[in-house]
Amino acid sequence: MITRSAFQPAWWLPGPHLQTLYPSLFRTRKIPPLRRERIELPDGDFVDIDWTPQTDGLCILILHGLEGSIDSHYAGGILSALANSGHTAGLMYFRGRSGEPNRLPRSYHSGETGDLDYVMQYVGQLHPEKGIAVIAYSLGGNVLLKWLGEQGDRAIPLTAITLSVPFDLNSAALRLEQGLSRIYQHHLLQRLRESVKHKASKHSMPYPADRLGDLRTFRQFDHAVTAPLHGFNGVDDYYRRSSCKPFLKHIAIPTLMLQARDDPFLPASALPDENDLNDLVTLELSRRGGHVGYISGRNPLQPVYWSEQRILQHLAAFH
Repeated sequence: MITRSAFQPAWWLPGPHLQTLYPSLFRTRKIPPLRRERIELPDGDFVDIDWTPQTDGLCILILHGLEGSIDSHYAGGILSALANSGHTAGLMYFRGRSGEPNRLPRSYHSGETGDLDYVMQYVGQLHPEKGIAVIAYSLGGNVLLKWLGEQGDRAIPLTAITLSVPFDLNSAALRLEQGLSRIYQHHLLQRLRESVKHKASKHSMPYPADRLGDLRTFRQFDHAVTAPLHGFNGVDDYYRRSSCKPFLKHIAIPTLMLQARDDPFLPASALPDENDLNDLVTLELSRRGGHVGYISGRNPLQPVYWSEQRILQHLAAFH
């Protein structure tokens, strides 16, 4: 089902790039008290989760975006909003993103659902008395939706919410090579190259560390590094097998996907249509909002982070 979002952008942040960049540059990071838990994975690696204090509310797992962490502008905001609303929330870090390098040469990627599956099974056993929900941003949203489609009616969560998902990875990569979107590509690739250089000091990498500067687009980076490192036959095989769009119709729990048509990370032509969805999956579209932006409010000194309000509204039906 596709519905129209009630979101109205702040008059002082009218365009997609202002909506996208403002919270990254200016939002005050307010992080609630957190307890770190390390989960050992079957292959000898690990992932970490930062938990808010235990409550009687829902247990909610949060998945970050590409190169995200607790420092991402949305992380502290949603953790605080959930904790203040009586829920227990945990930010799950993908491999290598919790401030400590992961142990193996491999890392995380847009289609890696094995780690999420292992963590969800663990969380379900840890909190059998609680209802479980998942919130995921950008790349994390692609991972979550793909996993939910793979799970079908075996999925553990009561509900799921995603924001600004790159539903078709090839379309997203090509979009990031165009216009002002190249600033995001440049920034993210710079961080990815640094991560690979660090790994290259301890592990054998599929591409020479001293030539990483030659990889100037996501397609080039994913073809030279991501795909061979994780067992794909090149970038097209990686994007085809990892994009979540073909999995959406197989999702068997109520799922809300918040998406803006002007997202500078994805062309509107790559958004799912009704044929890609089922009755349990809602694509809530807004004309504006950028990428993980959704900032409203009349006063520039008091920005309103609308997506957090919308998330709490959705979760209220499951609490």
